[in-house]
Amino acid sequence: MSGIGADRHVVIVGASLAGIRTAQNLRTLGRSGAITLIGAEAELPYDRPPLSKDLLKSDWSAESIEAFRLVTASELGELDLDLRLGMAATGLDTTARVVALADGTSIAYDVLVIATGATARPSPWRPESGVLQLRTLDDSRAIAQRLTPGERIVVVGGGFIGTEIAAAAVGFGCDVTVVDPVPEPMARLVGPELASSLVRLHSENGVQTRFGVGVVDIRGAAGDLTVVLDDGAELAASTAVVGIGSIPATGWLADSGLTLENGVVTDPGLRALGAQDVYAIGDVARWPHAGRGLIRAEHWTNASDQARFVAAAIAQGIDAEYSSTDYVWSDQYDWKIHTVGWRDPAGASVVVGDLAVDGRVAVVHADASGRACGAVTVNWVRALNQIRRLLMTDSPPAVIAEQLEQLVQRAA
Repeated sequence: MSGIGADRHVVIVGASLAGIRTAQNLRTLGRSGAITLIGAEAELPYDRPPLSKDLLKSDWSAESIEAFRLVTASELGELDLDLRLGMAATGLDTTARVVALADGTSIAYDVLVIATGATARPSPWRPESGVLQLRTLDDSRAIAQRLTPGERIVVVGGGFIGTEIAAAAVGFGCDVTVVDPVPEPMARLVGPELASSLVRLHSENGVQTRFGVGVVDIRGAAGDLTVVLDDGAELAASTAVVGIGSIPATGWLADSGLTLENGVVTDPGLRALGAQDVYAIGDVARWPHAGRGLIRAEHWTNASDQARFVAAAIAQGIDAEYSSTDYVWSDQYDWKIHTVGWRDPAGASVVVGDLAVDGRVAVVHADASGRACGAVTVNWVRALNQIRRLLMTDSPPAVIAEQLEQLVQRAA
C-alpha cells in the first residue's frame, strides 16, 4: 500500500521522544517531503527517564547532559526539518488544518502528529517556595541542587518517579521521607507479591516511609517547610518534591473538535477521533489496548513504538492496529525492576525465585481467562528476556513458570 503523498506537509507537535522518533522514522522510511517539528521547550530533544535516574545523580556537567540527548544538533540538521523549538502550540483548527503558535503565527498541515506528552499534575499545596515537581530537564536540575547532605526532603508520592528521587536523595546523604496515602503504593505497579519487599528496600536504605497517610497541607518556605499529614502529624522539611501523577498536555486542543478524555482518544490505528489525517502518540494518546480497553500509557517504549508505527502509516500507507509491548523499568538503589505486559487484578500470578535467598525473583501474571498477560522481574534480566519470548508465542503461564524454574535450577 502506498504512503501519504510525499508532497504533503507533515507537522509534528511535541519534540520529545515520540515526536523526534516520528521525524527520524519518516526520514529512515524514505519520506523526503516537508516535515515541521514544533516543541515548547527550547532545549534540544532529551530523554526523560534519566531525569529521575542517572542524570539526577550526575555532576550536571555539559558532557553528562549531552549524553542524554535524543539527537545531536548535527543529526537534527541532517533530518532537514523546519524546526520550531521554544514555541508552544496554542490551538488547532482541524477544518482549516492549521496549528496556532504562541507567537501569534500559525502553520498549515496536511498530516498532523500530536505528541505533546503529559505534564506533572499540579501540586495542590503551594507555599511561598520549596515545593518542586519533576517533568523537565530544568525541574531535574532544580531538584538536584537541593540534594545535599543533611537536607530534609519529603517526597509526596510513592510511585516509580517518587521513589527513584528518594533513592537518589538518600544517596546524597539527605534525610528523606516518602509519603503516600496507599499502604503499599508499589502494589499498583508491581503487584502485591513484591510491594512489601519494595517498602522494606527503602527502609533498609535509610528512607523513612509514611504510607497509608495523605498530605493535607504544605506551608512555610524553602528551607523551612511543614508538611501536614491527615493523621495530624507534621514533618519538617527544607524541600518537598510532589509526584502525584501527570495529566495529558491537551489544553491547546480544547476547541479542536477532537475527542479529549484523559488524553486524545484514538482508533486502533492511533488516528485521533474527530478529524482526518490527525494522529496522537505517546503520553498524550489514549488508545484501545487489546486487553485493557482505552488506556494512556506513560512509558518510554510505548512512545518509541507508537512513533515507529505512525511513521510507517504515513510513509508507507500501512493500515493496521497498534499493539503495545508494555515494557517499563525502574532503578531502585541497586535493584533493577522490569515489567512487561500487564497485570489483570481479576487474574492470578505465580512467583518464581526468592528475593531473600538469591536476590532475584519473577512474577508471572495471568488474566481472568488464564492466559499469560505479563510479568515483573527484579534483578533477573535473563528471566525477563525468556518471559518476553514466551509471551510472544502465547505460552501458557504454567509453561513460562516451568521455564523460569529451570533457569533457577541451572543457576543453583
